[in-house]
Amino acid sequence: MSRECFFTGKKTIFGNAITRRGKAKRLGGVGKKVTGVTRRKFKANIQKVRAVVGGEVRRVRVSAKAIRMGLIQKPLKRTYKPGQQQQAGK
Repeated sequence: MSRECFFTGKKTIFGNAITRRGKAKRLGGVGKKVTGVTRRKFKANIQKVRAVVGGEVRRVRVSAKAIRMGLIQKPLKRTYKPGQQQQAGK
């Protein structure tokens, strides 16, 4: 199970964190110099949610953006009470 959205396909992507030192030329310095380049990760905001997929309730991993966009249909809330079912059968 990878860190990937079930609906949008968003997943972890890679980039660089660039470290610089010095004073910018526009501020009177000799310019910024790159002192290091490190690989970093941009992780998608993935949540585990119960959703209706293909007519059945499943627990899926979805991005927060998919939740906000309304791509997920949440299951109905149950109004089950433990004593009710036994009384109905009598």
